[in-house]
Amino acid sequence: MSITKKVPKDLVNLRLDKVSAVLFEDFSRTKLKELIISGNLLLNGEIASPREKVNLYDEIEVNAVNVSSTKWHAEKIDFDVIQETKDFLIINKPINLVIHPGAGISSGTLANGLLYRFPELENLPRAGIVHRLDKDTSGLLVVAKNEKFRLYFIDLLQSRRVQKNYRAIAVGTLRGNLEINKPIGRDKNNRTKMSCRDDGKEAITNVKCLESYGGYSLLDIQIETGRTHQIRTHLAYKKLPLVGDKTYNDRNIIAKNTSDELKDFIRSFPRQALHAHKISFKLPNSEERVEFKSKLPKDLKELITVLERFNIS
Repeated sequence: MSITKKVPKDLVNLRLDKVSAVLFEDFSRTKLKELIISGNLLLNGEIASPREKVNLYDEIEVNAVNVSSTKWHAEKIDFDVIQETKDFLIINKPINLVIHPGAGISSGTLANGLLYRFPELENLPRAGIVHRLDKDTSGLLVVAKNEKFRLYFIDLLQSRRVQKNYRAIAVGTLRGNLEINKPIGRDKNNRTKMSCRDDGKEAITNVKCLESYGGYSLLDIQIETGRTHQIRTHLAYKKLPLVGDKTYNDRNIIAKNTSDELKDFIRSFPRQALHAHKISFKLPNSEERVEFKSKLPKDLKELITVLERFNIS
């Protein structure tokens, strides 16, 4: 069982560990810190540092019984492992795959599949999962195979020493490069969304246009921070919403002068056009930096082919 609480006004801008101690009085401060470090206390669904500052209406979720991956059952799930070492796995996540069980979801997730293929992961919190992708975002994920690497990689993430690049197809035209440096927090009117707001957490997204197809763009995106829905929120803020994004492009915006045939294709695209293309980090106890890449999946390749055919420039 898990308990979720929202940060009230009187606890804004305080450290996560201190706020958690106020909100979850049944737990000792020592226990709460253990839960944060182990990944069993989440901030907006993400692993966070005890020192991270919280914002108004942030959601803090704590497992009431120190849930570990043994609470999840093994299940045969289809996903690709593109690299396996003694310390970690590099997973190429397909679309329509949830990362781990949560509210209303107990099976059919990547975590269930990991436990089926790598039973030893039952000894690690969250089956070794140290970061996440949205259900409809495809691409690369790192999964720890032991506790030492799990803690090492969490530290890399929190100190911004993991480079993550994405490919995205957006509505709109971008010429050159764009840095989006705008804080992100929970949307005040819709708690399932994030929004750009001055009292949010620092968020930096670097965007480069690779190709233009009239009123649509293929983008390379590097994130310096890892906020929930960061890319989707920032691009929508800059009037460059992702094709197929039902949350941040809910009006299904299309480019001007788009042909009727292309309109039908764009509006029927079933998911946000976002793919975790590359991830790079330094190996522990070494100066060697490793880099992994994932090619665009079939549906995004098809989308690009259609955009090229109907290029309205």
